[in-house]
Amino acid sequence: MTDSETHAGSQTASSVETAAETVHRVIDNVEQVIVGHHDEIEHVLVAMLAGGHVLLEDVPGVGKTMLSRAVATSFDGTFKRIQFTPDLLPADVTGVDVYNQQTSEFVFHEGPIFANVVLGDEINRAPPKTQSALLEAMEERQVTVDGTTRPVPTPFTVIATQNTVEQNRTYELPLAERDRFTSKLQLGYPDADEEVAMLDRIVGHHPIEDISPVVTLPEFQTARDTTAAVTVERPVQEYVTELATYTREHAQLGASPRASLSLLRAAQARALLAGRGYVTPDDVQVEAPVVWPHRIRTETGEQTPTGLVSDALEAVPVV
Repeated sequence: MTDSETHAGSQTASSVETAAETVHRVIDNVEQVIVGHHDEIEHVLVAMLAGGHVLLEDVPGVGKTMLSRAVATSFDGTFKRIQFTPDLLPADVTGVDVYNQQTSEFVFHEGPIFANVVLGDEINRAPPKTQSALLEAMEERQVTVDGTTRPVPTPFTVIATQNTVEQNRTYELPLAERDRFTSKLQLGYPDADEEVAMLDRIVGHHPIEDISPVVTLPEFQTARDTTAAVTVERPVQEYVTELATYTREHAQLGASPRASLSLLRAAQARALLAGRGYVTPDDVQVEAPVVWPHRIRTETGEQTPTGLVSDALEAVPVV
C-alpha cells in the first residue's frame, strides 16, 4: 500500500469516527427527554442518515410525538409540524399561490412541508388525497404546485406518527406512501422502572422545554455524506437480494427493489453508527425488521410481514 493510500484510508476512518460522534451527540440529547427507547432512537437517526423518513405507529400516549420533537429540536435547522385532520387539504401541506393585488402577481406561500424536519402528527387522520401531498417531497425532494416545481430544504426528513386505535376515524396509508418511509417503528409501553423514571423527569417541568440543538445542519449533512460513502461489498448486496427474493416467493407482495435499496442505505448508516466504514451482514439483520415489514403484504390469515422477514433472516444463509 502506498503512502497516499494509507493517508486516504486514515482520512476515511477519521471521517467515519467524526460522523459517528455527531450522531451519538444527537442520541444523547434525545435521551434527556425520552426514557427507555434507545434502540428506537437509533433507528430514527439511522433512517435520517440514510436520507429516509420514519413512521412511528402505536397507541396514543406512548411518546411518538415527543420523540419526533426531541429529534427535530436536536438539529439546528427548520422544524415544522403538520397536525393532520380530516379537513386538512393538500394545499395546507404544500403551500398555495396567493394573488397580490398591489403587484398584480401570484405569490407562493410555502406550506409546512418546506422544512428540514417535518413532523406529520397523526397522519392517518387525513384522507388519502391529503396524505398524497407528501409523496413527491418524500421521494424526489421537491414540491410541484400549479405547474411550478420547488425544491424542499436539504437535508429533509419526514417523521410521521399514526395511532393504531379508532380505526373507524382514520384512513389507512396507501402502500405507495408506506413504501416511502424507510422505517416503521413501534415504541410500546415502558416497563415499570422506565415509567417511574419518566414520571420523575417530567413532573412539574417537561425537559423538552430545555432541549437545544447539539448539531448544526452542515455537521449533519457531512454525516449523511459520509454515510453514503460507507462501503457495501458485492456479497452483502447479494445477501440483501436473496432476502428480498425470499419475501417475494413467500408473500402476496414481497420486498421491492426500492425496499432493497432502503435496507442497504440503512445498513450503511448502522455501520457508521458503529464506527465502521463498511457494511456487514449484521447491519442488514439489525435494520431489516424495521425497514421491510411495512412494505410487505402477506396472504390473508397467513404469516405476518414481520414474521416473514424473521423467517427470511433465518432461512437465507449469510454469505
